Amino acid sequence: MKILKNFIVFEGCDGSGTTTQLSLLEDFFRQNGSRLSLPTLYKTNEPTNGSIGKLIRSFLRKDITLLPETAAMLFAADRNEHIFAGGGVADRCGRGDLVVSDRYFPSSLVYQGLSCGEDLPLRLNQEFPLPQLLIFFDVDPETAQSRMDGRGEKEIYEYIEFQVQARQRYKNLLPRLAGEGAMVEIIDASPPPEDVAQRVWQIIQKLPIISG
Repeated sequence: MKILKNFIVFEGCDGSGTTTQLSLLEDFFRQNGSRLSLPTLYKTNEPTNGSIGKLIRSFLRKDITLLPETAAMLFAADRNEHIFAGGGVADRCGRGDLVVSDRYFPSSLVYQGLSCGEDLPLRLNQEFPLPQLLIFFDVDPETAQSRMDGRGEKEIYEYIEFQVQARQRYKNLLPRLAGEGAMVEIIDASPPPEDVAQRVWQIIQKLPIISG
């Protein structure tokens, strides 16, 4: 698989704190970018905020019902626009921005792999490049569930039985991605967010785009 340089992906089960950590990283770059001569940080996410991504979010909120196979195809279509459309992830990485995405195709291999089987998600995602760095935020499902309980109505995958299976699938998948060339780091996501953010920066600052 091709490695997309300057591309970082945050992965984790629901409630692991990927979105919080991306916001904290953005704050760090905003506050320290000039002082540390940091590259431009482009924060993004999947599903995206585009038309296909909005449809997916309706599915996740249970506003609409889709076959698992249909959902898997929509995730891949949204990702294709996200990565390859003009001004998308590949373009930004190519011009020297540091792009960090909250979720990417590993989420599909895990989540859609559980809901519709492994074959279709693998076929749909086999042409997407690997990120240069993948950080997996690991937290036990019970802790994650307690975090999600405070969010109000849960999305379609946010129940503990599913998350237990998802966590194991991630742990099976990550070594394979590392073997294909991605830098994979696993972080204990149970400490306070500020402590986790420090660990995130310790890892990211080693990338050539920052360390020179």
